Amino acid sequence: MYISVVIPTYNRLPILRKCLTALEKQNLDQNIIQEYEIILVDDGSTDNTLEWLAENKVNFPHLKIFQQNHQGPAAARNLGIEKATGDTIVFIDSDLVVTEKFLQSHADTLISGAAKINSDRVFTYGAVINTCNFENPTSEPYKITDFSAAYFATGNVAIAKKWLEKVGKFDTQFHLYGWEDLELGVRLKKLNLKLIKCPEAVGYHWHAPFNLEQIPNLIDKEIQRGRMGVVFYQKHPTWEVKMMIQMTILHRILWGVLSLGGFLNEKTMKPLLKFLISQGKPQLALEIARIFLNWYNVQGVYQAYREINN
Repeated sequence: MYISVVIPTYNRLPILRKCLTALEKQNLDQNIIQEYEIILVDDGSTDNTLEWLAENKVNFPHLKIFQQNHQGPAAARNLGIEKATGDTIVFIDSDLVVTEKFLQSHADTLISGAAKINSDRVFTYGAVINTCNFENPTSEPYKITDFSAAYFATGNVAIAKKWLEKVGKFDTQFHLYGWEDLELGVRLKKLNLKLIKCPEAVGYHWHAPFNLEQIPNLIDKEIQRGRMGVVFYQKHPTWEVKMMIQMTILHRILWGVLSLGGFLNEKTMKPLLKFLISQGKPQLALEIARIFLNWYNVQGVYQAYREINN
């Protein structure tokens, strides 16, 4: 097996360093994984990512770097697939720090999964543990909030390159935040590919501790996610997709009630969020902020849907 790890990146240099360093420390069974490469696609970074990589290239012998103007992760992953030499693609994000058995775990599970169902129509999804611990991200324990029911998510997934080529790769209509990987998953499901969970392939997804300054960007992401959700629904107008993108009366009622019709928002909840952060509980503050973040998402979905149909 030859593995190509495809990573899109955009202005993530501090955590990218840890991401790439961890990938260079893989413990491999050479009888199973003969070779691997790291395909990094820089999506127009402006934080000296390329300059730092050029200065430190000796530390990353498996790394191959490609560049594009800022077009978003869908286009970046497509370029990574095109440049990949391997027969197997592993997708991760550039803020993911993996363990030393990461690639081997994916490879072992792909092989055992294919043997179990007597078919190579399989892909593996590893565990993603969210953490704010920059100094030692791999020390974070698994939490119930880390659970994901996604069928195909590019934060930590391994799949044969041929299936990505057969399905048509990522749709670059998804140029804003969200849904490009789950939409590709819908198409993979139509090819009867089976998802096999691989909890041994652990990746630690780092993000900065929540603070009030992040709120405008988080709101903007939710509105973008709403708009891209409508693109998703246009391609696959099913009830399942409607539920995924929160475009149902149930979601309007749920988040409308929880946010008191939008009364609980970034302004009215600021004192509570500020208090929780000051008490060393930024994650709890973020979970509470999701009340109005989800309301913005639902509003974004319906606004985009109205614009398209007017």
